[in-house]
Amino acid sequence: MRAFLAGLFLLPLLFSAHAPARPVSYTGGWTFIEESDRQISSALVHYTPAPSWSIGFRAEVHRESEYAVVSIQPTFLAKRWFDRDYQGNLYIHGGIGRASGIRGNRLGEETATYGGIMADWETRSLFAGYRSRYLDAGHFGDQFMHAARLGFAPYEGDSGDLHTWLMLEIDHRPEDEDAVTATPLVRLFKGPLLLEMGYNLTVNQPLLNFTYRF
Repeated sequence: MRAFLAGLFLLPLLFSAHAPARPVSYTGGWTFIEESDRQISSALVHYTPAPSWSIGFRAEVHRESEYAVVSIQPTFLAKRWFDRDYQGNLYIHGGIGRASGIRGNRLGEETATYGGIMADWETRSLFAGYRSRYLDAGHFGDQFMHAARLGFAPYEGDSGDLHTWLMLEIDHRPEDEDAVTATPLVRLFKGPLLLEMGYNLTVNQPLLNFTYRF
């Protein structure tokens, strides 16, 4: 009974506060996710056939290395924790596809594979998140990154309100010249729409992420 009551209490949080950013949505739901960071611009469209996993098509451009990857990406909800005033999630994702050169890069096509994890924990006013990913793109090279976020909401909105989060992301890419960078950002969401805008203070590049849940 306690778990049932806690679930009822969390419904506004699950469907208004956290749901737009989920890599696994509700059963039958479609989600579009666009992300642009200091290395990669990407777009992912995924469908959720069951509450524990999603399947999607991902396209990403590695701007400095001048190659692109198109892939199929499944994501699995490995674990969820929740109580009356918090929720936590652990996701595992992977992908397989083809990498090809762009903008004059004459390297031929290559099989690309990747895998990683995503985790988050939040209340109505505090947020912590972590993600990591390893990509093997054959002769285009391999890449590892991981990043952590901390954030807080300056006010607690109700379902249907505009929600605002202020966050700081620390990003580590060991093979880069600037291995560790810091990006302050603001997250805004209302209903099915989420927008993140930030600026990487270390490499002087903007961050722009957009999510829409259909």
